[in-house]
Amino acid sequence: MKQHKSSEEGAAQSRVITQRVACEWRRAYVLAADPRRLPEWASGLAKSALVPHGDHWIVRTPESGEARMRFAPRNDFGMLDHWVAPEGVPEIYLPLRVIGVAPDACELQFTLLRQPHMDDAAFERDAQWIARDLRTLRDLLEAD
Repeated sequence: MKQHKSSEEGAAQSRVITQRVACEWRRAYVLAADPRRLPEWASGLAKSALVPHGDHWIVRTPESGEARMRFAPRNDFGMLDHWVAPEGVPEIYLPLRVIGVAPDACELQFTLLRQPHMDDAAFERDAQWIARDLRTLRDLLEAD
């Protein structure tokens, strides 16, 4: 079965998905940077608790089963990048930032990078899933 590709086949495509949060950015960073809290808000990535394993974590994903994850080191810049390697698939880079926009507000910014195997529908589905997960993180941060 042949997959339909967009007219931008071969070109790198990305989409920045944002969510405004009524929360000081450092507090948002601390919660979002904790791998143990990922299942509370990242339904597209973590189906259950992450298990530490050396310099990475093992996660059960909703679509591809078990995967290895690693995270950017703690930093003062709001960088929450992470890398996921599902079984048999090259590692996927997931850039995520938390940016202070006011003393009591921040913005979450996730850059969705289109993977080579993704058709237009899969790319759109991932974008919608990420937007939903960022809203869940917003709700968690604003309730905390």
